[in-house]
Amino acid sequence: MGLYKADGTRITKAAFPANAVTDPEKVVTQDIYSTRPYTPSGDKKPEGSIKTLAYKAGAVLRQSEIDKLFPAATIGTVSPATGPTAGGTVVTITGTNLDGVSAVNFGATAGTALTIVSATNLTVTSPAGTAGAKDVVLVDDAGNVTKTGGFTYA
Repeated sequence: MGLYKADGTRITKAAFPANAVTDPEKVVTQDIYSTRPYTPSGDKKPEGSIKTLAYKAGAVLRQSEIDKLFPAATIGTVSPATGPTAGGTVVTITGTNLDGVSAVNFGATAGTALTIVSATNLTVTSPAGTAGAKDVVLVDDAGNVTKTGGFTYA
């Protein structure tokens, strides 16, 4: 068997006319479900209330499609924005897509007791730190998000 161009010339494996894939395909290895609240107002909990099959095992998706399923978080407000150097301040962060956040750092130090309240609200306890403004960094599925000088130790 051989492969040929329209003009009759043979195509070798090394000269096969194709481009490298920059958006690779991935095969889903287990059923994936999405959730949503029962009502439009809903409880706004990230786990939702109605579970629907989104992708069946064996489905083929491009990486770009998977990336769209995990939108980046944003930080709207950090409240309170100040706390003691001893730490222990319960901080509420509002924004969008917060349900993918796995950690919150105050400068280089991780906060504790992270609770995802909803996709738009989370709470975290500030760690001990040195006086001054620190960046608040959300460690997120889609990449880290920073609010520069978002929390000040006094």
